[in-house]
Amino acid sequence: MSNSVDTAVQLADLSATTLLRFATAGSVDDGKSTLVGRLLHDSKSVLTDQLEAVEAASLKRGQEAPDLALLTDGLRAEREQGITIDVAYRYFATPRRRFILADTPGHVQYTRNMVTGASTADLAVVLVDARNGVIEQTRRHAAVAALLRVPHVVLAVNKMDLVAYEEKVFAKIAEEFTAYAGELGVPEITAIPISALAGDNVVEPSANMDWYGGPTVLEHLETVPVSHDLTSCHARLPVQYVIRPQTAELPDYRGYAGQIAAGTFRVGEPVTVLPSGRTSRIAGIDLLGESVDIAWTPQSVTLLLEDDIDISRGDLIVPSGDAPATTQDVEATVCHVADQPLTVGQRVLLKHTTRTVKAIVKEIPSRLTLDDLSQHPAPGRLVANDIGRVLVRTAEPLALDSYADSRRTGSFLLIDPADGTTLAAGMAGESFATHKAPASVEDEAGWDF
Repeated sequence: MSNSVDTAVQLADLSATTLLRFATAGSVDDGKSTLVGRLLHDSKSVLTDQLEAVEAASLKRGQEAPDLALLTDGLRAEREQGITIDVAYRYFATPRRRFILADTPGHVQYTRNMVTGASTADLAVVLVDARNGVIEQTRRHAAVAALLRVPHVVLAVNKMDLVAYEEKVFAKIAEEFTAYAGELGVPEITAIPISALAGDNVVEPSANMDWYGGPTVLEHLETVPVSHDLTSCHARLPVQYVIRPQTAELPDYRGYAGQIAAGTFRVGEPVTVLPSGRTSRIAGIDLLGESVDIAWTPQSVTLLLEDDIDISRGDLIVPSGDAPATTQDVEATVCHVADQPLTVGQRVLLKHTTRTVKAIVKEIPSRLTLDDLSQHPAPGRLVANDIGRVLVRTAEPLALDSYADSRRTGSFLLIDPADGTTLAAGMAGESFATHKAPASVEDEAGWDF
């Protein structure tokens, strides 16, 4: 058994220390496509045929050097065709770390796209044109990063070559952005002066900015600490499947399989099954076909319990001493992603981890204006790209954590029950803005929850 445990530990350490998920955001003319292309090109992550195609297209345009922005041009064309959720994921690696890059559009009409890409990101790169400084779009990107609790934000001040690589220009922009993002609660902000077109401080240090002694963009991406605390976070296992082979070899086997969403589980630990509230103790943990004494996020495991209790897909197994409260009244911040509006009184499905329940939108207390973080009271509905507060009443109890405590078990989706369309992405609990809980409301007729 020790060999299997050692293998599991090595796999977990590899996943935790060498993979970084990050998202990019920038307005149309900030040079985001060039930055992404430069990162891929200078880190040797572009295939030969891709580079040859870019060079040929650049020559046709009369450009001597390859236009690295063309590496993402096809994706931008797709966006112009009106794709709803079209975040482009890029995979590349260096000897020090593997990366998943979520290439997100930054225009206000694509707020939902940035929310999609940044929802799982450990880091967000916010691009700013050095000539324009911090604009409304920049503040919007910082607000979305703060709202989604992205732990690390990089301010990439681009086009420094067009402002003569002036340190004062960079310092002013960095100071203004850091102050604004800090007020929103962004925990860590790193400002880097770059020229994506010329390659300054993207992968290689710039000879034109000797006054800057910090890391390049790639160096920071390779070394930024990615926190995967395996012991202190709330342990949660959403049940995906109940395994009962009922074979001659395993006549009484009953296991509860799923991916650990957070925390650590140990054999012998008392656990509670939610929303029923039934309790038991972990009798065994199966991982990769072997029995282990301990397992943690993001491993996929099967838990065996001492007691034969009723558990099915959608239930949540948690430590008995650290169980979240169950509720049928969900207060949350949502980003509306569908073209049809979300309205008060609308019937929806709420999907939380592996559990999907009927629900009704009881209130939409406010809509957030990202430009200045003001709250528009009682808008009555949310349309595509809107971010607002909602009060949702569910038909069955749910065990939600606050999104501030757990991005995995504090998030959910609202779904149209008629056609399965995703309507909104939700984050339970308080947003970064001060929020006063709405007054209680009476149940709608016919929805006796």
